[in-house]
Amino acid sequence: MFFDPLLYSFMFIGLFSPGPNVIMLTASGARFGFRRSLPHLFGVVLGVGVIGAVTGLGVGALILANPALGLVLRSLAAAWILYMAWNYFNATRRPATETKDDGQPMTLWQAVLFQWINPKVWAVAFAASAGYGAGMGPVLESARLATAFSSVNLFVCLFWTSAGALLTTLLSSPLRWKIFMRFMAALLALSALMVFR
Repeated sequence: MFFDPLLYSFMFIGLFSPGPNVIMLTASGARFGFRRSLPHLFGVVLGVGVIGAVTGLGVGALILANPALGLVLRSLAAAWILYMAWNYFNATRRPATETKDDGQPMTLWQAVLFQWINPKVWAVAFAASAGYGAGMGPVLESARLATAFSSVNLFVCLFWTSAGALLTTLLSSPLRWKIFMRFMAALLALSALMVFR
């Protein structure tokens, strides 16, 4: 069955819960606003769909079978996540109301490429591929997982980016802004440690 409600429910729970994408999109929405965060948002949606597709083709099994490659991917992920956490920790710009900018939102292609080293996305993709396979050929299975991942993740990304943008009014004082960005930095750094569990 191409549309499996259990698969979509599993993916929603896996992708909606806090992880690098959720934290970065929420922070981007608060820091740069909803509209400027759209390339980041669509990059996540596209990148997660690609991961779903390649997992359906069996690439995920190759990564699981090669522990050295898995370690390299986890190390790259942790380094990138810690770099982003450092940027959040040091962010001084208040949201939307100020014109001065101390950074740029992630681009579409940066967000797509980040998914290749995002351990949470790979974990959800592996589990979805293994636990909710439909017994189709590799191409159809790949299309099925890509469609499911992208469509579910679009709603997840829209929610978290919007939530971040809505927080802008609550974060109007420099102190509240600093506390929020440092809290997001701490969550992101914590997710980097969880890469190796």
